[in-house]
Amino acid sequence: MERMKPDLATELSAPTQAVVSPVGLPEGVRGGSENLVLLTPPAGTKVQSLIAREQQGGLLRIAISGGGCNGLSYKMKFVPEPRRGDILVRTAGVGVVVDSKSALYLKGTQVDYSGALVAGGFKFSNPNAKASCSCGESFSV
Repeated sequence: MERMKPDLATELSAPTQAVVSPVGLPEGVRGGSENLVLLTPPAGTKVQSLIAREQQGGLLRIAISGGGCNGLSYKMKFVPEPRRGDILVRTAGVGVVVDSKSALYLKGTQVDYSGALVAGGFKFSNPNAKASCSCGESFSV
């Protein structure tokens, strides 16, 4: 009987390690550590529930794009697999992919989640940000 290999998203939801091993990564994808981006346990739990609900892919992509009140803004979406050149971080039971350009802005960022009715949602704590807007969705360096 042939043993089936689990897909990358399934492997990433297994019990945690701080650094993704380069073994088993798609070609052109590097493993990263929580020193790049770290999800707190509440953020990891929320992302896992959203992955299950949305069914758009088993990985969370965090990117930085131009725009927002302060010039740069955070973008998050679910993807089925990383792209060539991405960095794959395993944190709080979630596979997070970051492109190499966004990694320059995200290094050391912590993502938390609050279910509060006022000021709830995902919150980014980015040590590289010199200024942030009050909504927390954009920043400048």
